[in-house]
Amino acid sequence: MGWWQVNADTLARSRFVLSPLAETFASVKLLQWGVGAHPGEQDWLRAHLPSYRARLAADPVTGLLIRAGLGRSWIADFLTPTPRDGESFEEGVARVRAADPAQARAHLRLSVGGPPPAALDRDDLPERAAALLEYVWETAVRPSWERRRHVLEADVVARTAQVSRGGWAAVLDSLRPGTRWLGESRFQVNAHAYPPREISGAELVFVPVTPRAGWVSWEGRERYAVVYPCAGPLAGDHRERVVPAALGALLGPGRAAVLVLLGQGALSTTQLVALTGQGLGSVGRHLRVLRDAGLVERRRAGRSVLYSRAAAGEVLAGAATATGTATASERGAAPGTAPAPAPAPAPERESAPG
Repeated sequence: MGWWQVNADTLARSRFVLSPLAETFASVKLLQWGVGAHPGEQDWLRAHLPSYRARLAADPVTGLLIRAGLGRSWIADFLTPTPRDGESFEEGVARVRAADPAQARAHLRLSVGGPPPAALDRDDLPERAAALLEYVWETAVRPSWERRRHVLEADVVARTAQVSRGGWAAVLDSLRPGTRWLGESRFQVNAHAYPPREISGAELVFVPVTPRAGWVSWEGRERYAVVYPCAGPLAGDHRERVVPAALGALLGPGRAAVLVLLGQGALSTTQLVALTGQGLGSVGRHLRVLRDAGLVERRRAGRSVLYSRAAAGEVLAGAATATGTATASERGAAPGTAPAPAPAPAPERESAPG
């Protein structure tokens, strides 16, 4: 397994960062994989995968580059510069474009595990990689960036609250498969047999993305990043939340959706707005009614107010689930169709220093 030696000061100074470039690269990984982990990803792939494949078919060198760059267990470093706080997509992709061509070829040697294909022995690899990232950003990520950003912000709120409740160990254990707090200042970052790294005193950031993808990256010994997929209900589109028909009829579909989401754990108003697609005022009214009815309770975690199901809410939601299922339209599926089964997560790959 690969692990980092992290002292208390480094962990205490660590923070969560949103990165449009990381979100775009995670989307590239999803497009390369070609299989969605949930209905929201499946819909997105149906909309964008044909044009993505057509673009690579028309540009076989770039197609070969991205396949080699993703590798089997290592991502070519120049493709994933370590995210920086407040960095725009344009600023991030400029770092990809500015990579040294000789270093890019060396990075590909690592990701491939040997000499790269002869067709990649050229100096325009960083430019080609940047152009592909710009294409995916403009056509497939930027149009939904505001919704994605709200989901990412909601994940950060949840993780921050988790730190206040259970400390950093609880967060690190649940970031993504392969991450675990080992004790004695050791943080396992993946399941690969890589040498340990001493990162005490370095800058450490955690970067959520909405696709089911993750990797680590670093720049020298100064900056380290762990990119991880949003947890549980935050990763998918709110339309896929299953609301039992009986519960929707009793409470109304919007209020029932809030109660169902709270079954995944405590959530803030901001998270519920992002997950339901409802306005802040509507979510606030739903929460007030549910609290007055004794179905929901709230508590403060730092600066956030988190809502969760009360005992009566658990009983009501459980009874509704046991007596009926959601209709096709409530699941976001066409009438008469069954939702597609979720595939197993894609193999996660790592990035080395930038």
